[in-house]
Amino acid sequence: MYKKYKRIFVIVTDSMGIGQADDAVNYNDVGANTFGHIAEYSPGFSCPTLKALGIGNICPNPEIEAVESPLGVVARMKEVSVGKDTLTGHWEIMGLKVDKSFPSFTDTGFPNELIKKLEDFSHRKVIGNCSASGTEIIKELGEEQLKTGALIVYTSADSVLQIAANEEIIPLEELYSICDYARKITLENPAWQVGRIIARPFVGKSKDTFTRTTNRHDYAVDPAGFTILDALVKAKLDSFAVGKINDIFNGKGISYFVRTKSNHDGMIKTMNFQEDEFIGLCFTNLVDFDALYGHRRDLPGYRKAIEEFDLDLKEFIDRMEDDDLLIVVADHGNDPVHHGTDHTREFVPFIAYAKDIEGKVLDDFESFACVGATIADNFNLELPAIGESKLELLNKK
Repeated sequence: MYKKYKRIFVIVTDSMGIGQADDAVNYNDVGANTFGHIAEYSPGFSCPTLKALGIGNICPNPEIEAVESPLGVVARMKEVSVGKDTLTGHWEIMGLKVDKSFPSFTDTGFPNELIKKLEDFSHRKVIGNCSASGTEIIKELGEEQLKTGALIVYTSADSVLQIAANEEIIPLEELYSICDYARKITLENPAWQVGRIIARPFVGKSKDTFTRTTNRHDYAVDPAGFTILDALVKAKLDSFAVGKINDIFNGKGISYFVRTKSNHDGMIKTMNFQEDEFIGLCFTNLVDFDALYGHRRDLPGYRKAIEEFDLDLKEFIDRMEDDDLLIVVADHGNDPVHHGTDHTREFVPFIAYAKDIEGKVLDDFESFACVGATIADNFNLELPAIGESKLELLNKK
């Protein structure tokens, strides 16, 4: 009989892919390798914790070599859902396959009818309505918003509708109300049903001083089916969410959640849960990798974020109890040297560690859902329709 754990911590290093997926050609992502390229183009790059765990064994690159005896159980995971976005990646991690991609409006902007509804509801003009970087569009249109009180609406390569507003011009309560309405009308029309509506508040008096605040709020859709999070709650086990997780699952299957201000803050709050005597899952998303660095194609920033995370990861591991299991994964790639500003279709890491684990390199996993299946197996829950539990392999000598 293989060992089972009292607490499982799953940390999603948002967008930290480890090489092009087998079907990358279908997504125009041939050659993408988020972690590998960051390491390759960053002389002196240092992530000793990830290296010791075995990331170099599953993502070969010139800077982070493979180790003979990894401390963790490592493998590459394939995605079987369509797309390469946040929702589908996380949902698949928790056992749900997504067969239909969410609509995107990257090339066209949102339909006039949708924009008119937003203007009529808010009594404000909409400006923007294009695909843009969030930081760049507030530089471009923020001063116009200060003068006119208009809403800055924009999208990206993701299936998102984002509304940026200066908190001094459009108070948070009003912005959230408008975003809530946007979620309502996009759910009513399948052609408009983007994966997320995102409130993007910012402050400042000019394009040179505008900065986004931490009052972002996501309005997602409900997962398209039953997830391992639902199974945990149904079994009266703990299902804690740190960072974007609660928004990604629209609160479904979450027993308690905390928001975060940064990757480091997310790790601190995850470590705070190490002090709790809970039974179940702590599920963390570290979004800065993706939002601050991947989409902006900021390789030096992404590198520093990984190095900071590596230090936090060491502290987390040092605090682990004998019956804790740690699993580090990602939800997609976002290669900062790839073309465009979109996510990239990549393999993602599976890095498992426990105090008594014997490190090894496993063959590629057939689905991200192997994470959810492993959690279900550990807590004697019904296994998801996709993904196989790897719990026995974690224990096998």
